[in-house]
Amino acid sequence: MAQTTPNHTQTVSGWAAHDSSGKITPFIFKRRENGINDVTIEVLYCGICHTDLHHVRNDWGITMYPVVPGHEITGVITKVGSNVKEFKVGDRVGVGCLAATCLECDFCKDSQENYCDQVQFTYNGIFWDGSITYGGYSKMLVADHRYVVHIPANLPLDATAPLLCAGVTVFSPMKDHNLHQAPGKKIGVVGLGGLGHVAVKFGKAFGHHVTVISTSPSKEKEAKERLGADDFLVSTDAQQLKLKLLMMLTERHEDA
Repeated sequence: MAQTTPNHTQTVSGWAAHDSSGKITPFIFKRRENGINDVTIEVLYCGICHTDLHHVRNDWGITMYPVVPGHEITGVITKVGSNVKEFKVGDRVGVGCLAATCLECDFCKDSQENYCDQVQFTYNGIFWDGSITYGGYSKMLVADHRYVVHIPANLPLDATAPLLCAGVTVFSPMKDHNLHQAPGKKIGVVGLGGLGHVAVKFGKAFGHHVTVISTSPSKEKEAKERLGADDFLVSTDAQQLKLKLLMMLTERHEDA
C-alpha cells in the first residue's frame, strides 16, 4: 500500500494498476483532508495520456504500485481552503501533470515549474506531506490550488481534459516561438497520433499553413477533412518528400 498520513481520512473510489500486467481495476483508497492551500475537486473527466500506460506497465522502472493514473483532469470544485482566494465552490477547473514544486527557485518564479528540482507529479509522485500522489482516475481529487487552472465556461469539460497535458505539450513550443501571435508561417506536424491532432488544430487556429508528416497514408483524410491540415506528406515516400523540398526551395527563392 502506498504511503499515507493520519490526515488521509477521505475514502475515494478509483482505478489502479497493482502490477506491470497492464491491467487496471477498481480501487478504494484514501485522500488527504482539504488543507488551507487546497481545493477539493469532483472529477468529471480525465483524459488518457500515453504516460499513464507507461506507468501502469512500469515501462520506465519508476512506478510505485498501486498507481492511480490520470493527469488530464477536469471537474468542479466542492471545497476550498482558507488561504484560497482565486477559486470558489462550483468553479470549473482543471489539473495537469504537477502536484508540487518548491515555488522558490528561479524556474518556479518564471512560471517554469516543470524544471524545478523538487517537482512532484499528480500521480506516482511524493507530495509535501510525504504521501504518494494518486491521479485523476477517481471520483475526487484534493489539489494545491497553485496547480489548478480555471476552465472557461465556453469550453466543454470532456474535450478540454486532453489540453491539460497533450495540449500544453504542443502549445508550449508554439508560444515559445511566438506562433500564437504571428500568423502566416508554415508548420510541419510530425505524426498524427494524439498530440499531432491538437498541434494541427492549434496551428490552424493561429492562422498558419499546416503540413502533417506521417508514416500512415490512411490518415490523410482525417488530417485534411477533420482537422483542417493544408498538406499531407508520407514520410516513407522519398519521391514525395523530394518534390516537396524542391517546391519549398523554389518558393523561398521567389520570396527572396
